[in-house]
Amino acid sequence: MNSFKTVLLLGGLSGLVLAIGASLGGQTGLFLAFVIAIAMNFGSYWFSDKIVLRMYRAKEVDSDHQLYRLTENLAKNAGLPMPRVYIIPDDSPNAFATGRNPENAAVAATEGLIRNLNSQELAGVMAHELAHVRNRDILISSIAATLAATIIMVARMAQFAMIFGGGGDRRDNIFSFLATLILAPIAAMLIQAAISRSREFEADRVGAEIAGTPKGLASALVKIENFQAKVPMDANPATAHMFIMMPVSRKGVISLFSTHPPTEERIRRLIY
Repeated sequence: MNSFKTVLLLGGLSGLVLAIGASLGGQTGLFLAFVIAIAMNFGSYWFSDKIVLRMYRAKEVDSDHQLYRLTENLAKNAGLPMPRVYIIPDDSPNAFATGRNPENAAVAATEGLIRNLNSQELAGVMAHELAHVRNRDILISSIAATLAATIIMVARMAQFAMIFGGGGDRRDNIFSFLATLILAPIAAMLIQAAISRSREFEADRVGAEIAGTPKGLASALVKIENFQAKVPMDANPATAHMFIMMPVSRKGVISLFSTHPPTEERIRRLIY
C-alpha cells in the first residue's frame, strides 16, 4: 500500500508542476516544469531525508548523547538497524522519523522534547518514531514533505510572476494569482490524502510494544500538546505530517489541514 501511495503521490504532484509550468509559460514553461518534475522525483527518493533534516538545522549526535543511547536500546527491542539520531534546535517539543528504508533511517527530536519529558515519556516518543520506521511509513512521509515543499515553492514563484510581471497577458496574471492562493492548500490536502491518520494510531500501538508500556507515550502526548500551545513550533506546512504531533503555528496553512487524529483519541486507544 505504501508503494502504491508513493507512486500516486509522485504522479499527482508532478502533474501539478507540469500544469502550472504550461499555464504560466506555454511550451517553454512545460519543458522547464518537466525538468523540475524529473529532478524533484529523483531527488525526493534519494535525498528527501537530508533535505528535511537540513530544513530544521538538525545536528547528528553519537553514543555520547542520552538520546542516542535510548534510541539504541529501543532499536534493539524493535529488531531494527540503528538509525542516525539528530537533535533539532527548537524549544517546542516534537519529533519525527525520516529515510527511505530501515537501513537508511534517521530519527530527530527537538531540544524542547528532551528537556521537558522524563525518561519514560521520551522512550515512548522515540519508540513511536521507530514504529514508523518498522512499518515503513518513513519513505512516503519524506517524499510527501519534499514534493509538497516544491509545490509551495512553485506557488510562490507564481506570486512573484504576478507581482513583477508587468503588463503581461491578463489571463496569465489571473492564473498566477489563483495558483498562489490554491496550490499550497492543494499540496497540504494531497499530503492528508496520502498520509492516513491510521498510520499514527498504528505507530502508537507498535511504539507502546517497543517501549514495553503505553504509559510513557500517553503522558508524552499530553505534555507535547500543552507545551505547543505555549511554545508553538514554526514548522514548514509541507512537513507537518511527519511529526509525532501536528506542530502549532500562528501562520501558514498548518492550522487548516490536520493530518493527525485528536490527542484524546490517541490516548484512549493507547490506555484502553
